[in-house]
Order: sequence, then C-alpha cells, then structure tokens
Amino acid sequence: MAAIPKKVHERLSAGIKRFQPVLASAKSRDVNESDTVTIITDMLADVFGYDKYSEITSEYVIRNTYVDLAIKLDGKTQLLIEVKAIGLDLKDAFIKQAVDYAANQGIEWVVLTNAAIWQIYKVTFGKPIGQDLVLQIDFANLGPKNLDHLENLYLLTKEGLGRSVLGDYHTQRQALSRFFIGTITLSEPVLDVIRRELRKLSPDVKIDNEQIKDVLVQEIIKRDVMEGEKADEAQRKVNRVTKKSARKTSKSTSSQDEPVVNAIQTEATGEEQTSSQD
Repeated sequence: MAAIPKKVHERLSAGIKRFQPVLASAKSRDVNESDTVTIITDMLADVFGYDKYSEITSEYVIRNTYVDLAIKLDGKTQLLIEVKAIGLDLKDAFIKQAVDYAANQGIEWVVLTNAAIWQIYKVTFGKPIGQDLVLQIDFANLGPKNLDHLENLYLLTKEGLGRSVLGDYHTQRQALSRFFIGTITLSEPVLDVIRRELRKLSPDVKIDNEQIKDVLVQEIIKRDVMEGEKADEAQRKVNRVTKKSARKTSKSTSSQDEPVVNAIQTEATGEEQTSSQD
C-alpha cells in the first residue's frame, strides 16, 4: 500500500482519539439514524479529510429516492454512503438498495456504516449487479498508533480516494483471493511444476497432470473454491491471461511459468477501468 502522507497520518491518529469517546457515548444513548448521520458527517470531514460543504452531500437523490450521504470530488460522485443508527447491526439487506443505486449511476464504491462499523463495498457491474466486501473497519476498536489500522482508514480518505489506493487494494485482494489461487493451482504451468517436483521424488513413477489435478480437486482444494460465480470469474481471467501468454515467445522457462501468476492484477485492473467507463 502507498505510504500515508505525514499530515494525513496525524489527522487519522487524532481522529481516532477524538471520535472513539463520541461513538461510545452515542451508542450508550442509542441515538437514532439522523444523529448518527451527523456524527458520520463530522467524521468524514475531520478524520477522512472531505470538505463538509462542497464534497459531502446529504440525501443524494437517485431515481427519486434518497441515499443518506455521497462523496463528490471534482464534481463527480465517487462513493455512496448508506447510514444506519449506531445501535443497529449491519445486515446484507441494508447494502443491496445502495448498490443498486450506485450501479444505476456507474458509481463503483458504496459504504455501509453505523459510525462504529464501516463496510466498504466494490460494486460489480455484471448480470446481476453484485458487490464485494472489500474491507470492514471497526472504528471503535482502532489503535491510533497501529499502522495497519491507519492504513485501512487511509483507503477511505480524500487523499487515498484521489490516488486510487482503494482500487489498488481491491485489485490486490482479488489477485490473492482463494478463487484465483485455486484456479491458478489447477492451471497447466503450475501442474507442470508440481509434476516435475514429484518426478524428482519418484523418478520411476509415471505421473501426468490429470492425475495431479484429480488429487487437488478431490482431496485438497475445497469445493466452494471451484464452484460459483467468483470461481467462474477467476477461471475466465486466468484463461485470458494464459491465452495471451501462449501467443508470446518467452525468453526462459521461468518467464513461461510467470504469466498466470503475474498478470492477474493487470487483468483485474483493466476490467475495473472498462467497467467504470461503461
């Protein structure tokens, strides 16, 4: 992840110290949704760095329906924020409506929050429309000196959003997901490597890639990694990368084994840019 600028680092650390008591008090009083929106607006300004009067919009209208908050940078809506009262647990049903609104407007990011918990979602522009939970932040339990906690907050800041840090983080998570790793493990280049290593251990035993694949599928890789929409998406991306690499002349054996592993982030980034343009 990109380094946090010093001023932003200091602002995030101070914001944690300032707002944790505010959140504790609000939760103990079980404040309503309207009061929670007020707290979140202050947090967006004082912690995340957005201008309260020009970049934070309340009751953003989409199709004659209001979304609680929206963030606008350079006149363009960057993310929608669905707010629930601080005493409510966040449920999947709460995010669906906001995701539908975002997809209708071509907005990639949606946040569901009750001020204490912040869930960041990436809208997937497929059929049907969907969303990936990219990160959940438990603000009430953050450490003001914990670099990992500060880096997570940085993803949602004005500075981070402007530098596409959130998009980069999502791309990295996608490349390291169990679906991509499971699919890559079953790809021919990786099976070739496993077969070579097994032959070193048992040079007199004849082993082919299909036998190795059968063991991986039946005994090692969990079934949910190989089935479903996300598994299918991973398979499509790996297939595209493999076909592209097959058309190129590699200079060495190591470079031939590289493309399936190395090109996933490029492939995912390219798809995200295409989706946002659509």
